[in-house]
Amino acid sequence: MKRITAITILLAGFAAVGASAQENGVQANIPFDFTVASKLLPSGTYRLVSIDPNVVEIRNVNKNKFHAIGIVNADGEKTKTNKLVFHKYGDQYFLSEILCTSGQMNLAFSVSKLEKDAQRQEASLRAATQTVVAFK
Repeated sequence: MKRITAITILLAGFAAVGASAQENGVQANIPFDFTVASKLLPSGTYRLVSIDPNVVEIRNVNKNKFHAIGIVNADGEKTKTNKLVFHKYGDQYFLSEILCTSGQMNLAFSVSKLEKDAQRQEASLRAATQTVVAFK
């Protein structure tokens, strides 16, 4: 049985940034290093801006920008809070979803090869544990 720990980071409120393509921008302080697709990003404050319906720009406010491609959620449901959802395996975090109250930037990311490797590694570690029960 797979166990995924989902970590949720609430996003700061929407803030228009000027250009129409950037009106859906949000900001989040992420207190841990994390992976998007196959790119490891350091902890820090990030600005997330919808470039088009299937692409979001994830920019560390103190570093270079990084583009990530997401797949629009099929259900199209709006969320009540802005949030980032991460899967956690051991001490590794993988960005899984960006969910925004407006529905304009609701994206789910594909499971990367790195995340699949982390899933397998965690599963093998769990499989190696033992439970001992005393008997008379």
